[in-house]
Amino acid sequence: MAADYNPYCKYTRVWIPDPSEVWKAAEIIRDFKEGEPELLLRLEDDTTLAYPVGPKGKPLPFLRNPDILVGENDLTALSYLHEPAVLHNLRVRFLEPNHIYTYCGIVLVAINPYDQLHIYGEEVIRAYSGQNMGDMDPHIFAVAEEAYKQMGRDERNQSIIVSGESGAGKTVSAKYAMRFFATVGGSANDTNVEEKVLASSPIMEAIGNAKTTRNDNSSRFGKYIQIGFSRHFHIIGANMRTYLLEKSRVVFQAEDERNYHIFYQLCASCSLPEFRELGLTSAEDFTFTSLGENIFIEGVNDAEDFKKTREALTMLGIKESSQSSIFKVVASILHLGNIEICAERDGESCHVSRDDLHLQHFSRLLGVELQQMEHWLCHRKLVTSSETYLKKMSKKQAENARNALAKHIYARMFDWIVEHINKVLQSSSKQHSFIGVLDIYGFETFEVNSFEQFCINYANEKLQQQFNSHVFKLEQEEYMKELIPWTLIDFCDNQPCIDLIEARLGILDLLDEECKVPKGTDQNWAQKLYQKHSSSAHFQKPRMSNTSFIINHFADKVEYECEGFLEKNRDTVYEEQINILKASQFQLVADLFNEKEDVAPPKSSRVNVRPAKPTPRPANKEHRKTVGHQFRSSLRMLMETLNATTPHYVRCIKPNDYKEAFSFDSKRAVQQLRACGVLETIRISAAGYPSRWTYPDFFSRYRVLLKKSDMTLADKKLVCKNLLETLIKEPDMFQFGKTKIFFRAGQVAYLEKLRADRFRSACIRIQKTVRGWLQRVRFLKIRKTAITLQRYGRGFMARRHADFLRQTRAALICQKQLRMVRDRRAFLRVRRAAVTIQAFTRGMFTRRIFKEFLLHHKAMIIQRCVRGWLQRRKFQRSRAAAITLQCAFRCVRAKRRVQQLKVEARSAQHLKKLNSGMENKIVQLQRKMDDKSKEQRFQNEQLLQVNSSLGGEVKLLQKKLQEVSSLQQGGGGQLASLHDELQRLREELQEAHALRGKLQEEHANEKQGLTQRVEELQKENSLLKSEKEEMNQKILKLTRSSAEEGSRASLQEELDEERLRYQNLLKEVSRLEQKYENLKEEQSFSKFAPGHRRNASTLSSQESDSNYTSISTSELGDTEDTLQHVEDVGVEAAALDLSVFLKLQRRVRDLETERGRLQQQLERGGEHRSSEAPPLSEQDAADLTYTSLKLQDVEVENLKLRKDLLSLQKAVSERVGLSDPTNELQESHTLLMSQLRSANEELEARKEEVLILRTQIISSARKEQSPAQKEQSPAQKEQSPTQKEQSPAHQKEQSPAQKEQSPTQKEQSPAPLKEQSWDGAIVSEQGSTPPEEQEYVCAGECESKRLLEAQLQAQTRRHGDELTALHTQIELLKADIEKKQELLNFTSSLSPEDRVEYSVQQEITRLTNDNLDLKELLEKLEKNERKLKKQLRIYMKKVQELEVSQAERTRPPLSRQVTVQRKEKDFEGMLELHQDDETLLQKKLIAEISPGSVSSSVPCLPAYILFMCLRYADYINDDQKVESLLTQSINSIKRVLKKNTDDFEMTSFWLANTSRLLHCLKQYSGDQAFMTQNSVKQNEHCLKNFDLAEYRQVLSDLSIQIYQQLIRVAEASIQPMIVSAMLESESIPSLAGVKPMGYRNRSSSMDLEGGGFTLQALIRQLSLFSCVMSEHGLDPEIRGQVVRQLFHCINAVTLNNLLLRKDVCSWSNGMQLRYNTSQLEEWLRANSLFQSKASVCLEPIIQAAQLLQVKKKTTQDAEAICSLCSALSTQQIVKILNLYTPLNEFEERVTVSFIRSIQNRPQQRPDAGQLLVDTKFSFPVLFPYAPSALSLETLLIPASLGLDFLSRV
Repeated sequence: MAADYNPYCKYTRVWIPDPSEVWKAAEIIRDFKEGEPELLLRLEDDTTLAYPVGPKGKPLPFLRNPDILVGENDLTALSYLHEPAVLHNLRVRFLEPNHIYTYCGIVLVAINPYDQLHIYGEEVIRAYSGQNMGDMDPHIFAVAEEAYKQMGRDERNQSIIVSGESGAGKTVSAKYAMRFFATVGGSANDTNVEEKVLASSPIMEAIGNAKTTRNDNSSRFGKYIQIGFSRHFHIIGANMRTYLLEKSRVVFQAEDERNYHIFYQLCASCSLPEFRELGLTSAEDFTFTSLGENIFIEGVNDAEDFKKTREALTMLGIKESSQSSIFKVVASILHLGNIEICAERDGESCHVSRDDLHLQHFSRLLGVELQQMEHWLCHRKLVTSSETYLKKMSKKQAENARNALAKHIYARMFDWIVEHINKVLQSSSKQHSFIGVLDIYGFETFEVNSFEQFCINYANEKLQQQFNSHVFKLEQEEYMKELIPWTLIDFCDNQPCIDLIEARLGILDLLDEECKVPKGTDQNWAQKLYQKHSSSAHFQKPRMSNTSFIINHFADKVEYECEGFLEKNRDTVYEEQINILKASQFQLVADLFNEKEDVAPPKSSRVNVRPAKPTPRPANKEHRKTVGHQFRSSLRMLMETLNATTPHYVRCIKPNDYKEAFSFDSKRAVQQLRACGVLETIRISAAGYPSRWTYPDFFSRYRVLLKKSDMTLADKKLVCKNLLETLIKEPDMFQFGKTKIFFRAGQVAYLEKLRADRFRSACIRIQKTVRGWLQRVRFLKIRKTAITLQRYGRGFMARRHADFLRQTRAALICQKQLRMVRDRRAFLRVRRAAVTIQAFTRGMFTRRIFKEFLLHHKAMIIQRCVRGWLQRRKFQRSRAAAITLQCAFRCVRAKRRVQQLKVEARSAQHLKKLNSGMENKIVQLQRKMDDKSKEQRFQNEQLLQVNSSLGGEVKLLQKKLQEVSSLQQGGGGQLASLHDELQRLREELQEAHALRGKLQEEHANEKQGLTQRVEELQKENSLLKSEKEEMNQKILKLTRSSAEEGSRASLQEELDEERLRYQNLLKEVSRLEQKYENLKEEQSFSKFAPGHRRNASTLSSQESDSNYTSISTSELGDTEDTLQHVEDVGVEAAALDLSVFLKLQRRVRDLETERGRLQQQLERGGEHRSSEAPPLSEQDAADLTYTSLKLQDVEVENLKLRKDLLSLQKAVSERVGLSDPTNELQESHTLLMSQLRSANEELEARKEEVLILRTQIISSARKEQSPAQKEQSPAQKEQSPTQKEQSPAHQKEQSPAQKEQSPTQKEQSPAPLKEQSWDGAIVSEQGSTPPEEQEYVCAGECESKRLLEAQLQAQTRRHGDELTALHTQIELLKADIEKKQELLNFTSSLSPEDRVEYSVQQEITRLTNDNLDLKELLEKLEKNERKLKKQLRIYMKKVQELEVSQAERTRPPLSRQVTVQRKEKDFEGMLELHQDDETLLQKKLIAEISPGSVSSSVPCLPAYILFMCLRYADYINDDQKVESLLTQSINSIKRVLKKNTDDFEMTSFWLANTSRLLHCLKQYSGDQAFMTQNSVKQNEHCLKNFDLAEYRQVLSDLSIQIYQQLIRVAEASIQPMIVSAMLESESIPSLAGVKPMGYRNRSSSMDLEGGGFTLQALIRQLSLFSCVMSEHGLDPEIRGQVVRQLFHCINAVTLNNLLLRKDVCSWSNGMQLRYNTSQLEEWLRANSLFQSKASVCLEPIIQAAQLLQVKKKTTQDAEAICSLCSALSTQQIVKILNLYTPLNEFEERVTVSFIRSIQNRPQQRPDAGQLLVDTKFSFPVLFPYAPSALSLETLLIPASLGLDFLSRV
């Protein structure tokens, strides 16, 4: 150090003692010189203090650390290591960023926050798993990971020692440590040991935890849990050891405390039916639970906790009966405390009433005799060498004995539960290593300290000794490893204090000796202590007491009260009471008190010799051992265990006594820091060289202090040595090790001061230069501004003069124009008046001429009408006479015809003829009658109209004629009156003309003004309309875009969720398959496995690798497409479609069965067919009839199903068309419809086959008819076979065009029958008519009448139905008209713009509906076309089969080549594979192939070869070969992937081939949806015979599993690189700064030899992945999804480490991180992967980097941060701001107020409750259909593959 350096100079900050705050901060305001008596200080409240120093005063105060070191993760990283620095650092970390964990060397200090923190989730466990201890923020998981890692690396058992005061959080810390081990080291099988280990916690809390004044859930016992691990470091078992249960709490609780939780839980659940027999009530009614006077805990539900306790007991395998017994024991203890013991009058004896209800409950629950228990509660037995005495006890003694019994029962029950838990957690396999978690009480001191506090503090003395030795040992190892000279460090050794307690004739020995004395007392024991240990430095006698003593523990002095020591140490329980409990009728109660030594020895052959005089039975060994002796033995065993392990320390601190969240009491914290050994660790570390730097870090931090000449040296170690020798003159202040530099305390602060001074001088120089430059820039700007102002001022003056001249000229022009307008208006007024007078005059003369012309015109009209009327009346009379004559003549002729027909109707032949065509005749006659009646009614109506019109005209003409005649008579007088009237009218007309002129002039003026106003308003309106239209267009665009984006986003999210759920299920399936394979391998490897061994013959059939059953090609279609349809269309619609689809499939199978039955019937008929075959029997006829009827029913049902299907298709298509603006849903709908169409086509084919069979059966039956049947009537003989074959189903299959034939066709159809019947009538007329025939004719007439009646009734009903239908149609038309009227009214009420918009919308809707109708029609036409093609293929196949069958009858069977005869010509893209070569193909093409062997050929070559083999199997119609080939290929691919689980290249290769095989199955399936991009040749290569839809689903699932394996392999490769490349490597050289490191950064868990990864290494790895996938021909979409998943992994790991590491949260690291992310984005652009949404995954870390760089001071900054960090949650933003650490003094920390403003600001973001990002999250993968343009016939197979056994076809 420099000689003139004075640490106590002006502005130096120091710590001074304070009685209230322990330590207070101050600042030196005057330089201190050695020898001065006082130090002048300024406190934080600006008060001045003269602090006395020197030999007579206080020592110099402690120096404060620089602000840059405040808040460090590790206390050993502080430059000044002392108590105030430690306390201040813990306080700052706890209160400001709310960090509860801090390292202090090898100790983790955990402060209880008294609040729920979200830092213990599974993501946090994953983040800490595998990390070095110093790399992440301090955490209990970091300590657990360090122990787990050292166990695997050093092959040494580990221990985690958790200690602290009651309420400091020991139990919670131990619980989280065990949770970490359960998660990281989970069991390898399904034993769920980790769950059972965690399940033991609620049980132990229930029976071992209680409420105290300091903690609501205080552990009143110590426990050491050993978690056993296998050789593969999986949890296989656990074991628990307990220490010093506080039994006195069972019978006594202090005020505001409670008994153990189990008592209150059981009382809270006493109302349950299974607990009514316990006789429990509220806890207030029992003595043992009401002593604390408060039975409740705020926020705790005892009944709910009891449920969790019972669930944990059940999980650990404790039966319901055993649980019931345990609860009975607990309840019996409560009843035992309520037994009333009554004193006798003498005071020396007592008794218990037999009627005591609690005694009865106690005896019943424990199964003991009531009388014995009543007796021995008040008596005791004294045994001497010669006699046995029975002695009564006083009430006080009996109550003590009762309490001792209660404590003993509870302790035995506690031990039994612990023992049972250990049995459950015990593993049968061998334990390789273990990690122990010690949850033990910390140092305790109360106002009254008794035996329990003595034992607790004794245990802490032992643990502190072990801790000191371990710290000392680690320090020594560190110094020796770095080859630093080792000097002994003086540390506080507490061995004398331990000897005082446990040595020979120590406190415990004297206590045990006094307990053996018959009349020993606490006072006698105290006197012995005074006499023996008064000379010890650690023992003191209080001045004012003779019954207490003081021990100087390592933490503090503690005064113990001797009262009760002997009683608690003896723990006396009378053996008579124990014997009663041993004789309990309940086995569990008896087992609680039976010792292992009590078990009877095995019988011996020797004769037992009993003494004549009984000897007294010695007491049990356990009863003879005192509590102190037992505790010392168990503590010794514990220390041996801990010494044999590597310890890890967790010290829990209680921040305050009021349980307030994040409240820090400095006094209480200092007490605990002193007691737990943290300050001792600091002192030991500070005694040597506490600050330690590696050479590269020291060079990076302090290179600013180097000279330019020193920077040229290549050896950084030599540069550091030269620098330190220059800066620090005292050589003892530092030491050079092998890899590190060691500094004394305060030297790093001195170096920081020099570094800050250098930076400050550099800043001053930079500021000087910058300020000069700024002033010059300011001057030049002012000068330029002045010139600009002058220029603009002169221009303004010139422009103002020019405006004056222009205004003068304008005034002259305005005057001229005004005068001109005034004169012109006067001229126009005169001219307008003249023109008006002329117009009125000309109008008067014109109207006069018009009136004369009008009179002439009316006269001509009257003449014309009269002449026309006369001619019409003459014509009507003539026509009526002609019609009357015609009617009379026709009536006569009709009567004659009727008479003739009546005569003819009497013959039988005529009746037959009438009956044969009666229906058609009636219909024709009915129609003719209707037509005639309609025509007659129309003519009558016309006649009436003409008559009425003519009559009206006649009357009108008569009236006019009379008027004319009257006018002619009085014409003279009227003419004069008319002249007068004309003159008067002319005068009125002139007045009206004058008035009209005035009004017109006023109207013209007003109109001109209004027109001008209207023009202005129209202009404004047009502008407003244009603006409105623009706004409407913008709004429409925005709403449409937002609606489309919202709908697309919601649909995409739902689709991704469904895909993710399905792929997670696939992942689980693959995991279970892997698990099953592992179990099979383990079973096969086991040598002595019981059971049947499979031989070689059954092994292949029973251990098949196929997990899929044989798949029928006639079942469901492509399941993947169906799932896609379900996702897109909706569950309900898809369910309807699928139900119809399944019905059709079921109907197809029924028809196939029917076809088989008919075929068999046909074959049976063919066997018995002969020329003289007997006639069909009645049974056969009935069967045929039944068959035809059944087929008709089937056809009817089929028709209904078809109608339902059509309606569903229409509804779904409409729904898809309306709800999906894109074609995604339409495509999926088309896929499903194609499947349904294929099913319909298959159904039609089956129907055609059934009809053909029916035709053959009927024709064969007709040939076998007997001769008797041949002599039937001619009418029956002439019926054609085709008429017999017609069925209702066949009629229903006719097309609508055939059904809707014209009426003329219907009338022509029965013509042959009519002719035949008339011929028969003529024949019958030629013969005679006997009486029998006349009767037959009469009966026929009656029958014909009835028939005609029925037909007329049917006709009437039909007409009624038609009339109803017409009425219905009229109503519909009316409703339609009303709707249109409403629409018209609505449209008329709209404005013109809205009307246009509404009409456009209506037109769009109409066009859309028309388009849908056209699409539906097109689909129907396409369906008919496919149906016809399918039928054609079926007929061709039938023809081929018939030809083959005929050929087989004529010649012997041919080989397979006959079936597949093909000339050797062009290659058809198929490969012939024989059945015997399938195994060889799987071996050559899948098992032994390497990606490099086919790298020079076509990508995905194995997939093409497999598909070409499948095409050949389909071509020869061999379904077994198709099934075996696909199944074996899938299983072979699975075996290859299982063998190469970590090979990215092999996984990528088979992912590409599997997806390509899937695409080939789709492309060549024959479905129209997949054939749109095929060439003509590719369409010819489609599969002909098999539908491999289900295998497509299997391949899709396999592709997903391979993709997941590919992601796992890639993530495992890049995950070790991410943190180093993104956060630690210096991508921008000389930017990152280094801060002082603590102990954890130099711990043994770090691998200092291994180098870190750079960003370029990560990018090279990503490029390698991309290159490999491209070479293998993987689809670009899949490659993009892989890169997106990898970028999510990079983002998650980087952000999680950023959120858990304080050392990387700085401005420079933010700059580095932003640069690294930009490099990744550039890589995406360079590889054409930027559109894969991978860059979106980097948004969180990009925003985190920006958050580290932005300004963080004002409210505007907070708003900017909230708007900037949209991808980060508020919790993550606050965490980063809390972790932000300045690397230089010129940077500022983020203030607490700024962080609070961020937290309190309302956020419009979905904040997740989880802090860290889920690294296991995977995006749902989608394999889009990508057809290949490669033609199969052009594919060449390399000879290197060895596939010569495949022949090209």
